[in-house]
Amino acid sequence: MTSLELAKRAGQILHNKKAAELKIIKIEDISSLGDYFVLATGTSNTHVHALSDELEFQLKQEGIYPHHVEGHRSNSWILLDYGPVVVHVFTPESREFYDLDRLWQDGDPVDISFLE
Repeated sequence: MTSLELAKRAGQILHNKKAAELKIIKIEDISSLGDYFVLATGTSNTHVHALSDELEFQLKQEGIYPHHVEGHRSNSWILLDYGPVVVHVFTPESREFYDLDRLWQDGDPVDISFLE
């Protein structure tokens, strides 16, 4: 699976679990952190945990394991690092506060119309 396919698969899983404000940003040309960021917002702390748990579960079923997970004790932001794809799941307040959308605005947005 390519990094773009992984980013889109993560987006699909999060979309199916009703994530809001889903965005995939190609960062490989501007950062060494990875190839893509996937940003998603949950409606509550519980929803953030449900989104990240479902993503991790579904990808493990496909043999894809995160290298690192941060924030499970947090109630506002969970990061799942899949190497070339880093997934960020926020509460609305945390997404607004950390504003990764603005920080990574030089990245190329990926068309996610396939999720409709």
